Amino acid sequence: MSRSEYPKQFLDILNTGRTLIQATFDRFAEFIPKENIYIVTARQYINIVAQQLPEARPENILYEPSRKNTAACVAYISYKLVNLNPDACLICAPADNIILQPKVFEKICADALNFTHYIKALVTLGIQPTYPNTGYGYIQYEEPAVAENIYKVKTFTEKPDLELAKTFLLSGDFLWNAGIFVWQIRSIIQAFEKHLPEMHEVFDAEKDNFNTPAEEEAINRIYPQCVNISIDYGIMEKAENVYVMPSSFGWSDLGTWASAYENLEKDYLGNAVSGKNVVVIDATKNIIQADNDKLVLLQGLDDFIIVDTADVLLICKKEKEQEIKEYVAEIKRSKGDKFF
Repeated sequence: MSRSEYPKQFLDILNTGRTLIQATFDRFAEFIPKENIYIVTARQYINIVAQQLPEARPENILYEPSRKNTAACVAYISYKLVNLNPDACLICAPADNIILQPKVFEKICADALNFTHYIKALVTLGIQPTYPNTGYGYIQYEEPAVAENIYKVKTFTEKPDLELAKTFLLSGDFLWNAGIFVWQIRSIIQAFEKHLPEMHEVFDAEKDNFNTPAEEEAINRIYPQCVNISIDYGIMEKAENVYVMPSSFGWSDLGTWASAYENLEKDYLGNAVSGKNVVVIDATKNIIQADNDKLVLLQGLDDFIIVDTADVLLICKKEKEQEIKEYVAEIKRSKGDKFF
């Protein structure tokens, strides 16, 4: 369902009436003034973002001329805003997360903002793990807490194998990395200066052009000089002043159909159905996505993923979902990119 021209943040995967990016905007607009919410996206998605978020100020929708991972994205917004308000704090969050308990999330964010207002800290929100997921990064923290529910980070570990994930879960001091960060703009710029000095130099050299008509040209000069690296690898794993807040607010990054299945309503046989004309007979624990105008009859399948779009039909055992990437790679080799 998620295609390069229309990726998952622009889809209503959970049938709520709002796409993932709309739900993210709504969540922050409950406690952040809308004029203070910025969206950084790829150039090709500017019109989609503007269409889906008419509440956002047009000048707050920023585009990256090329994809350089999350460090450049964070640098862009940080160096842009530091001239407007050097004392500001910043929450960086992905556009495609699910958060089922927004009020709890709001309280955690408020606590993090308060902490970073007084302490020059880089704070990340860690999710209390509920099972040994191998698709998430993990954060280990140190006891005791430095403030209420705030701990010094000990280690970051990217996507462990199953046995290691089980060990993490049993240890009790590991959290899932949600990729949601809170800090003072000054603090993150200091971190760029120390840990990603080349990126700092190219952004700092253009600082007078931000928030002026020359900003677009400046960004077009900056991005070809930026290394392709995540904020996690580039800064969070290197910095000394990194802290984590253990959190539980109904979070999922919706990176898999398994996570979508967990968050969708199900019928009495455990089928999660999206589509007004889906008929299920003698089938259990499936996730089915189909167009409302299409009749889909499903009989006799258990624990399958069935996704029917205009040009692609996927039927795959849930337990084989991690292998879908391999199937996609094979399809690209044999059929080209026309389906992606």
